[in-house]
Amino acid sequence: MAENEALRTRNQANQAPADLEYLTAGAQRLGLHLTPEQLQQFLRFRVLLLEWNERVNLTAITDPQDILLKHFLDSLTCLLAIPQWQARKEGEQAEKAEREGKAEALQLLDVGSGGGFPGIPLALACPAWEVTLLEATGKKVRFLEEAIRQLELRHVAALQGRAEEVAHDARHRAHYDLVTARGLASLPILLEYCLPFCRPGGLVIAQKKGEISAEIESGKRAAEALGGRLHSAQPIALPGLEDQRVLVVFEATQKTPALYPRRAGAPAKHPLG
Repeated sequence: MAENEALRTRNQANQAPADLEYLTAGAQRLGLHLTPEQLQQFLRFRVLLLEWNERVNLTAITDPQDILLKHFLDSLTCLLAIPQWQARKEGEQAEKAEREGKAEALQLLDVGSGGGFPGIPLALACPAWEVTLLEATGKKVRFLEEAIRQLELRHVAALQGRAEEVAHDARHRAHYDLVTARGLASLPILLEYCLPFCRPGGLVIAQKKGEISAEIESGKRAAEALGGRLHSAQPIALPGLEDQRVLVVFEATQKTPALYPRRAGAPAKHPLG
């Protein structure tokens, strides 16, 4: 019986025409124009997510339509936080490419990636970006590696580790243009995890929901200690996602002091701000 239910769920997940229309319309509301190949990648990712979720706890959202909305389109809303910054960055990269004869890809780190959100949908929508998915749990990292392989994401890598430790690795510290986090922690804790990864001028994009005005104020105080500042807090509304979703964006104004992040567990036990 369970096998029949799993098969029915996978078949529903692979029903293309209506889902393609839904994804196309949702992306267009976000100002995105996904190619047929990108749309098919999203559907393949959904099938893979549901298959692995039967043995690894990746998501509590298992309705195929809900995955399109609450995972894929919700992840893509991160792009709404950066259009002006992205245009400026691309302009700088174009000038540098002209001077040096080569292009530089935008670098994104997704902290606490879990089932790949928002990192994999962003990588699918922006295939020129270099995306790193940071996740501490080995089983989830293996899923991310399999998704990368099956979706042929050549500019995406999965990395196993804790943010408190990886952020002190010179290969990753102050290396990224964008750092994303969804459902990771309260802002003071999240910023201690994420800001050290940002280059000066880079952005941390935190996906939040509900009443978070007090959390934003404590996040602003934490950011001051970490070398950052509040950039924007942008409400997000998609049909079906009317639950006070907000993109809270912080900019790295300088490199984070070497003390941060503190050892594993300390940011959660003793939050800044």
